[in-house]
Amino acid sequence: MTPQKRPLAVLGAGSWGTALAMLIARRDQPVLLWDYNPEHVAALETERRNSRYLPNFELPRQIIPIANLASVTTQTREFVIAVPSHAFRATLSALRESIPELDHRWRFCWGTKGLEATSGKLLNEVFDEVIGQSVMRAVLSGPSFAREVAAHLPTALTVAANNQVEAEQFAGWFRDHRTRIYTSGDLAGVQLGGAIKNVMAIAAGISDGLGFGANARSALITRGLAEMVRLGVTLGGRADTFQGLAGIGDLVLTCTDNQSRNRRFGLGLAKGASVEEARNTIGQVVEGYYAAKAVYKVATRLKVEMPIVEQIYRVICEGVAPREAVATLLRRPLTPE
Repeated sequence: MTPQKRPLAVLGAGSWGTALAMLIARRDQPVLLWDYNPEHVAALETERRNSRYLPNFELPRQIIPIANLASVTTQTREFVIAVPSHAFRATLSALRESIPELDHRWRFCWGTKGLEATSGKLLNEVFDEVIGQSVMRAVLSGPSFAREVAAHLPTALTVAANNQVEAEQFAGWFRDHRTRIYTSGDLAGVQLGGAIKNVMAIAAGISDGLGFGANARSALITRGLAEMVRLGVTLGGRADTFQGLAGIGDLVLTCTDNQSRNRRFGLGLAKGASVEEARNTIGQVVEGYYAAKAVYKVATRLKVEMPIVEQIYRVICEGVAPREAVATLLRRPLTPE
């Protein structure tokens, strides 16, 4: 008899966490899919699908919905964290309370994209503060809509860790014949690409919602990449990281397809919806809303010029009209590219 595999836990049963759980389960890997909401977990268990976020996909038999985090930590030492960025620290704190002793046998990979909104810290900095550095940790990022991952369509992602050996070990959790996983040692760069692209997607949605066309969208993506590199390198990322999947790859995807919540949020703002109305219409977390605040604060503190981020911040936080924000960008003094 083949010994039963130890399960791997996915924390967060939204669309992205559920899609990652499905991806992992296809490798005949048992998955504990945890969520903080017991009612949501009960529905997953009864219906065998995520009716709220991914209603068209049946959960593989290997996925076990679970609401008791302490029970999860008694069954596995391997975790994928897929909660929204604003819940990242609280989830880690609850996780830490459930683990009696941490050492190198514990492994954590997060697919959360963003910065900590209140502090502007990278999520690996938050992780180190709460969990520590005695464990193996990595981040998963890249151009990926949850629905397409759940449908097992071809996808390419990046896993970043402290070194190549660790990155390869984490990559094995997700890699299969339709999912290419590249590896990187640039934790800062991969995380910043995943955070900043959401802000740029709001800008692209606003531009398209105002009817400014393909030329303007292309310019926003190109100049958005320049801003991403500028801040990324300042914070220790490598410039070449932003030319890859976690940078330009995710940026193009999120700015150009209406599966992107952030892009749809921008479209709503352009059509005259208030910030809260546009967020409520999406019905899920709009990461760019939080990222715009965090990235703007960090860029201001470090004196890094990010004019697109600045205008999205002003639209979201200061009530500037989207059309006026675009006009401000167009009035900026011309400089060499």
